[in-house]
Formats: sequence, C-alpha cells, structure tokens
Amino acid sequence: MDYIANTLDNLIHQTAFFNLSWGNYLMIVIACVFLYLAIAKGFEPLLLTPIAFGMLLVNIYPDIMVSIEDSANGVGGLLYYFYLLDEWAILPSLIFMGVGAMTDFGPLIANPKSFLLGAAAQFGIFAAYFGAIAFGFNDKAAAAISIIGGADGPTSIFLAGKLGQTALLGPIAVAAYSYMSLVPIIQPPIMKLLTTEEERKIKMAQLRPVSKLEKILFPIIVTIVVCLILPTTAPLVGMLMLGNLFRESGVVRQLTDTASNALMYIVVILLGTSVGATTSAEAFLNVETIEIVVLGLLAFAFGTAAGVLFGKIMCVATHGKVNPLIGSAGVSAVPMAARVSQKVGAEADPTNFLLMHAMGPNVAGVIGTAVAAGTFMAVFGVF
Repeated sequence: MDYIANTLDNLIHQTAFFNLSWGNYLMIVIACVFLYLAIAKGFEPLLLTPIAFGMLLVNIYPDIMVSIEDSANGVGGLLYYFYLLDEWAILPSLIFMGVGAMTDFGPLIANPKSFLLGAAAQFGIFAAYFGAIAFGFNDKAAAAISIIGGADGPTSIFLAGKLGQTALLGPIAVAAYSYMSLVPIIQPPIMKLLTTEEERKIKMAQLRPVSKLEKILFPIIVTIVVCLILPTTAPLVGMLMLGNLFRESGVVRQLTDTASNALMYIVVILLGTSVGATTSAEAFLNVETIEIVVLGLLAFAFGTAAGVLFGKIMCVATHGKVNPLIGSAGVSAVPMAARVSQKVGAEADPTNFLLMHAMGPNVAGVIGTAVAAGTFMAVFGVF
C-alpha cells in the first residue's frame, strides 16, 4: 500500500498544478483570450494563434523554453531552439522574403508619392524612441521598443536581437504583433477623428499600368540604393526584394510558391510559437512590460495620425486628388492597414475604392520600417 500511495503522491506532484504561480494562471487566461480573438473574431489568426499557443505552453510547462545553460541535462527546451532562430535574425529575414514574394509593388511604382506617406507614418517610431527614453529606458532599449510604432513584428524582433535587447524581445514582439492584429480596431477612430466626411469621400484617379520591366527593376534598384546607403538593412530589405524579384521575374515560379506559401507558413509557426513562449509570467508580468505595451500603443497611434495628417497636406497640395485615409496605411502592417483604409473609405461612400491606392503607402511602410531599423543600427554601430 505504501508503494501505491507514494506512486500516486509522486504522480500528483508531477502535475503542473503544484508548480504554477498565480502569474502563470493569469498568462494562461490571457493566452485563451488571444486564442478567442484569433479564432472567434478572426483578428489575424495566422499570427495570434501560434503566439497565443506558445504563451499557453510556456506557462504550463516552463521547461519547454529552458536554455541549454539552465538545463539539468544540457539539452534546451523545444521552443528554445525556435527562439534562437529569432535571436539570430533568421526567421524575421525569411518572413520578409515571404512578404516580398506575396507583395505587388505596382501601386507604389505607379504612384511614387506614396513613399512620402510611408515615411510620414514612421514618425511614430521616433516618437516612441524619445518616449521610451523619457520612461527611463536606455538608448538601445528605446530604439528596440520604438519599432513597435511601425506595427512590424519581424523588424521589431530583428532590431531587438541586433541591439542585444533579448530580455525585452518577448514584450516587444507580442506588443508589435498584437497591434498588427488590432489594426482594424485601433486605426478607424483615429482616421475618422482627423478627417472630414468630405475628405473620406474623395475618389482617387485610377493608377497607371506598370510594365513588367519596371516591376523587375524595382527590387534590384531599391536593394542597390538602400543597401549602399544603409548596409545594415541588407538582411531585411535584401530578403524582401529577393522575394519580390522571385515573383516579378516570372522565371522561378517554384521559388515564388515556396517562399510565399510553404516556407512562409513554416516560419510563421516557428516564429509565432517562440515569440509566445517568451511570455512566461516571470518575464512578462512586470512594470517594464506594461510600459512597453503603452509606449507601443502610443507609437502606433502617433504613426497612424502622422500618416493621415500628411495625407491631408497632400490632399490640399493636389487640390483634392488624394484621399487622406490612405496615409494611415503607411504603417508596416501589410495588407491589414490598406484594408482598413478601404473599409473606412467605403463607409463614407460605398462606391469608393481605395485599396490599391492604400497599398502604395502600405508597402512603402514596410521599406520605411526596415530603413528606420537600419538607421538605429548604424547610429549604435551595430552590424
């Protein structure tokens, strides 16, 4: 009987119930809320589902994220090895290649002024940088946090790793991806507050056709120009443009399909679960995390507002030919932000079609966020 009793006692104490803190249970609840938003509400399920599940796993079984150094048997946890690919900037760069393979830069080529709207939306990044310094973060931590303002998860992870801010990588990545997912909720009130009904009803002229030669030359020229000026952007901008060259060249269809489908989804699974696994209760439930989340929200709101306000300036300068709503798409959340511009414009006038016009600033925002990250790396002498 003693043997049976001891065996049962050992089995009971091996369950997670005896090893979890109240913080772990709180994070499990938060993970379930994220899963609800992803599955029931459809808030970017490709991002939120793996992130939320990684969050769930690490707070039930923390050893799934244990490092080699902290492991009793010298073997790291499963998600720790996924996380190393984040730290080494491999997964963010592959994500950019997949985005490039799926993206049509035609609207940006047809309307180069979209670059200005994409640049304007990056003001949120620099607002967050100075805000983070005001909150007491050091300069490198502030730079890593600031990229949240571009609503660009891969770039946030990339820069945090390059600047040695791995301790903040979890909160930064979760905040960035959360705001990417919540674009349809956060942006419309700001867009409506800063524009009039008449401005939202503005119909823009159809974009000119873009030739195949232009589409092929674009990724090559952007890579040469941007990477010569800021070589540190090569891992992101280079992979983005390589993926786009696959798409536009038309001679490597197999590579295009792989980069935009199978490889992209594999990378999303690895990156999402590993990012979620950085949110253990011990690492996530602290004042610093709350400050990062607040700063990220303010930065994202500021970036959206800056894009819309610059759109209003362009509207005046072109005598009403530019709908200011497309300026909000200058953040890096592709194609969610462009869809929101279309949705808000269609609410004012159901016959208004802004999606293609908004895609110009949207893809410009992707390039702009990568350039902002490269600028910070250059400033701090990081390669």
